[in-house]
This record gives sequence, C-alpha cells and structure tokens, in this order.
Amino acid sequence: MKKQAETSEISTLTPNLSAKPCQKHYWRRYWANKPLIYFFKLTCSPKIYIDMDYNKLVSVTGLSGLFELLSSKADGGVVRSLEDKSTKFVSTRVHNFSHLESIEVFTTKDNVNLVEVFTAMTASKEKLPADSDAAAIKKYFQKVYPDMDFERVYASDMKKMVKWFNVLKANDVEIKLSELPEGDTATHETVKAKPTTAKTSAVNNAPARKINTPRKMA
Repeated sequence: MKKQAETSEISTLTPNLSAKPCQKHYWRRYWANKPLIYFFKLTCSPKIYIDMDYNKLVSVTGLSGLFELLSSKADGGVVRSLEDKSTKFVSTRVHNFSHLESIEVFTTKDNVNLVEVFTAMTASKEKLPADSDAAAIKKYFQKVYPDMDFERVYASDMKKMVKWFNVLKANDVEIKLSELPEGDTATHETVKAKPTTAKTSAVNNAPARKINTPRKMA
C-alpha cells in the first residue's frame, strides 16, 4: 500500500536586523515499500547581513567601537555593537553619545565633517595602517588628508578614525550624510570640554562636535 507523499515546510527564523533572509527549505517523505528517504533543499546563507544607516551610528564614551542606536529613552538608549552584534542599554548618566554624522574634524581651513575624511580614505589607494601604530597613522593621514590640522587633532582620535573606518567597511555601511528636510539646517556647536550633563537630546539630536578639543600635541 502506497502512502501519499507528505510535504512539510520548515521556516527559517530571520531576525529583523537581517536585510537578506535565508530562503525557506523543504523536506519530503516518501513511503512505498521502500526505506524512508529524506530530501533536503537548503539555500540559507551562513552569513547574516545587517543593513544600517550611517545616521543611526554613534560612539559612546567609555565603550570601545561603534554602535547602532536602536531606541532612546529619557535616561539613555538601547544600542547594538557593530563588532559583536550584542545589544545593551546605555545610561546617559554614565555615558555620552556622539552621532557619527555630527562629528567634525579640525583642518588647516574650515572644519569638515568626518564623512569627508572617510570618503578620502575610501578613495585612497594607500594601505590602511594598524590602528595601534600612531606614527604610521599620522603618515597615512598626511598623504590621504593633508589638510587635517595635525597640531590640533589628537593621535588617539586618528586611531579612532582608522578603527571606525575598518568597522564601517566590515559592516558594509554606506558612508554618507542624511538629507535634511527642505528648510531645515544642521546645528553646529563647538564643544570645548566634556559635557557635564547628558540629556535625552544628546541622544536624539546630537549637535555637531569636533573630533577633539583644540590643543597642541606634545
């Protein structure tokens, strides 16, 4: 006696963060006086892709790396690390947030947005130095972005730029500024010292900040 073929569908669970979900796969079972035979069709990619906008990325004081700001509350925000993809709540009572697209870099001319430096790094054929080699990093930026004011930009911040650039490239983030609605203008503010308080607005609408405060390198 033949038993009608049975078909079951196995749905792969795909997190909301995935832009390219795994395709569904199926198995079928046949029974016709023969051994049970299973057929599998698996087209799921082992790599999880995450789409994120540059304007949602932040750096957090006291924490290494870059984060995607998922949501904000009165006392902080929920962020996801671009490196290990872990999610956590970060309190603004302890940490300060800086949106990447609001960060400016000192140059010998007018200050520029960090995006302009990243764009120059993308276009350059110079090999990226290790983010731990301060001397090599300075020589790199002298070739890639010679207008940078090397007397006012900290060596530690140049290291951050190299590390952040590597993280952005590893996550396939499109490096570009968000378009402002018609009639709106960007808010720019020079931060002369570490802020004493961190309000919700610091998370939601962070003003433009310099990559560091002015000083001469020793």
